[in-house]
Amino acid sequence: MDHCRTLFFFLCLLASQGTIAETPQELLRWMESMEPRQGRRGQHLVSHAGLRKVHHLEQMLLNTSFCGHNLTLQTRSIQSLVFKLTCDFPGLSLSSSMLEHSHQARTPHAMQFPAELTQNACRTSWPAELRLICIYFFSAHFFQDDSNSSLLNNYVLGAQLDHRHVSNLQEPINISFWHNKSLEGYSLTCVFWKEGDSQLPQGAWSPEGCRTEQPSPVQVLCRCYHLTYFAVLMQLSSAPIPAQLQVPLQYISLVGCSVSIVASLLTILLHVSSRKQSEPITPRIHVNLHASVLLLNVTFLLSSTLAVPAAPGPLCTALAATLHYVLLSCLTWMAIEGFNLYLLLGRVYNVYIRRYMLKLCALGWGFPGFLVLLLLIGKSSVYGPYVIPLYNSQENSTGFQNMSICWVCSPVVHSVLVMGYSGLTSLFNLVVLAWALHILHRLRVREKVLSSWACRDTVTVLGLTMLLGTTWTLAFFSFGIFLPTQLFLFTIFNSLYGFFLFLWSCSQRCYSAAEREALSSSQVTH
Repeated sequence: MDHCRTLFFFLCLLASQGTIAETPQELLRWMESMEPRQGRRGQHLVSHAGLRKVHHLEQMLLNTSFCGHNLTLQTRSIQSLVFKLTCDFPGLSLSSSMLEHSHQARTPHAMQFPAELTQNACRTSWPAELRLICIYFFSAHFFQDDSNSSLLNNYVLGAQLDHRHVSNLQEPINISFWHNKSLEGYSLTCVFWKEGDSQLPQGAWSPEGCRTEQPSPVQVLCRCYHLTYFAVLMQLSSAPIPAQLQVPLQYISLVGCSVSIVASLLTILLHVSSRKQSEPITPRIHVNLHASVLLLNVTFLLSSTLAVPAAPGPLCTALAATLHYVLLSCLTWMAIEGFNLYLLLGRVYNVYIRRYMLKLCALGWGFPGFLVLLLLIGKSSVYGPYVIPLYNSQENSTGFQNMSICWVCSPVVHSVLVMGYSGLTSLFNLVVLAWALHILHRLRVREKVLSSWACRDTVTVLGLTMLLGTTWTLAFFSFGIFLPTQLFLFTIFNSLYGFFLFLWSCSQRCYSAAEREALSSSQVTH
């Protein structure tokens, strides 16, 4: 009986080893089964099923049995490399020139691992062998996000050390990508694949922990401090932002937004303290615009401050959605100002709309909230950390650094509900402004007092220009040689927008007080 038990034990041991230790032939068959085929399922299902296959390939590579110190396997669009390492690991440099039996000519790529890679694993124990696996995908089939991001060459290069999580390295892992054409005119960002969670089930590309450099027009160098799957995001950028402008623009934004916050708050407090029962509609509209500008400035400063890797994802999502909401609300109240100006100048008599202010508040505060709520319910991943790549021209290379802000991440939503929304608002208010100036000019010609009213008319025109938010049209001139000038003008005018509205309110108060004084003095004279 004991012999039977012993024989059964050895049979189980052999069977278990057969399931764990994969052969190179089995690995190659599995890699061939992973090759993308035509007529596959939808993107969402492909990403989930594909990532499960990728993880299974990782386990097979970690458990495969082979002779020698390294193993290389390759199919049409996947290449796998396995290396046996020890604790005295001196570092490793890999390049595409090491690939054997290449199926087709590909653009070069390389990975360089520092000696520090194995130090953490060897600090607590002294393993006899460590395994470093590298998997190169020459197709983005397995890594598709909601934004359908464009990857340089469609290359995804990944690495893993045993079953360990490697992060926070002191020396970076250098990943180089080359292209067969110049990459000038593109915004390039080194990213890694971030696994899905409850907030983002599908997964997404993230720039956290990576630094982007461009040693030459055809090369991108990623310096990352952890092991995972890496790629380079490509976006058309006819006018990249110089890194030298970052500090002055941030300083202008901070000072301008702070001044506008104080000015808007002061305007609201003055209005509340002097509010009357039979107050006209126009001052109420002004106060709502001031309130939206106040919220916009506060949220903007918070979103740029909290868009750091340590900030929780839900917090950044909520902040980005709030920033989008107050921006849409501010733009809507600008359009309401234009509509109200049209009613005042075009329909002098019989201007009565039932519950007019209530309807305006529903439009100014409710409609933007409805749009943002629909986006959050439909796909909350449209909000999150938005990366702004900045380039720094050096002597022999161009370095890139990333600046983040909690904002709209979806290009479609940004085009429609940011640029499109602000474009329509600006166009409407520009038409109203031109029409108001025409009316003003016609009145002055009729009264034949052009010279005496010139100063006041100039103030009125400038005030209406700020009131209707026409300075936001500067956002549509961010190209070519106009970029630096446009950035500074846009930042100055729109960060101080609340302050300019405050000056307009003060001028209107002074004008109203002067009119009342003139009227009372004329009554005393008569």
